[in-house]
Amino acid sequence: MKRAEVRERLRQLINSRQPGEVLPSERNLSEELGVSRPTLRAAMSDLAKDGLLVREHGRGTFTGARKISQELSPMPTGDFNAPPADGTWFSRVVEFTTQVAGARLGQRLQVSPNTELLYVSRIRIVDDSPMAIERILLPAELVPEIAPADFESGSLYELLRIRYEVVASTAVQTTEPTVTDPAESDLLGVPLHAPALLFERTTRDTTDRVIEYTRSIYRGDRYRITTHLTFDHTSG
Repeated sequence: MKRAEVRERLRQLINSRQPGEVLPSERNLSEELGVSRPTLRAAMSDLAKDGLLVREHGRGTFTGARKISQELSPMPTGDFNAPPADGTWFSRVVEFTTQVAGARLGQRLQVSPNTELLYVSRIRIVDDSPMAIERILLPAELVPEIAPADFESGSLYELLRIRYEVVASTAVQTTEPTVTDPAESDLLGVPLHAPALLFERTTRDTTDRVIEYTRSIYRGDRYRITTHLTFDHTSG
């Protein structure tokens, strides 16, 4: 049996089991699939790189943890609605400070280079596992007396709206693949240079003022975006 065929058989086995469930031993699997153990190991290594399998020395091989899905759905206006992602989320703040914007961030947030910005770095945790690192920048004058605890639960946009009467209206967000650096790998509990998704978002309020710039690193092995598309069949 070829390596690709073994991978497909293993995928079927993984799909039939719960996340984190232990697989049979290599010997049993090789006998069940009728394949040599070196070929089996190579196929399992491929699936481990994709996050479908977790191999722990002395314990065995387990199916990977479930992926957290974020769905984006088009609205009649053509905008996209982003409902809450799967799972129970909370945050742990690792840095909370102020800094002068400087030329680059001043241009990004469309403020003077001398403007004071609030900088918050937090780890986003879902189902007790670190999922992302978010680095948030806000004009400090928008959020007087805001505290680290305000970033640990709930919606930041809801907080801005209710407490500060700052209403998020539009945002531009880009997504691209990347890998984790040493600090990010440590915070997320993943190997160095693990696959990740980089999100950059610039948010404006109802007056078209920039109120937030966020740069986030999400685990590539656990986070998935599903987009629902509607096609216009009347156009050529």
